[in-house]
Amino acid sequence: MKYISTQNAPKAVGPYSQAIVSNGFIFCSGQIPLDPQTGHLVGSDISAQTHQVLENIGGVLKAAGSSFEQVVKTTCFLVTMEDFAKFNMIYEEYFDKHKPARSTIAVAQLPKGALVEVEVIAQLTNNS
Repeated sequence: MKYISTQNAPKAVGPYSQAIVSNGFIFCSGQIPLDPQTGHLVGSDISAQTHQVLENIGGVLKAAGSSFEQVVKTTCFLVTMEDFAKFNMIYEEYFDKHKPARSTIAVAQLPKGALVEVEVIAQLTNNS
C-alpha cells in the first residue's frame, strides 16, 4: 500500500489518508468543497461546491498517478436531492465521455456544512 498526500487537495482532518494506492487501484477518501490552501468551505451553492470537490479529487488522482478517465466508481453524497440536476450538470463536465459506475445518496448532514461530498475508486493510469 502507498499513502497519497498532495497540497492540491485539502489535508485530511482526521485519522485517514487522502487516498491509498493498492493492487493497481486508488481509493480516494471523500472530498468536500474545501479550499486546499485555506481549509475553508468554498461556495454557498451546489454548483460552486461541486466544482471544488471535483477539483480536489482531480488533485488527488494526479498525485496518485491517475486521472478522471481512470475512475471506475464514484459515490456521491448530497444533502438534498433537489440539487441532483445541478450536481449532474457539473459532474458531467468532469466525466464527459467516460462514465464510471456511480451511486448517489441523500444524507442528513456533511462535515463543515457542505452540500456535497464525492469519493472515487480509480485505476492507476499505467494499468489501463
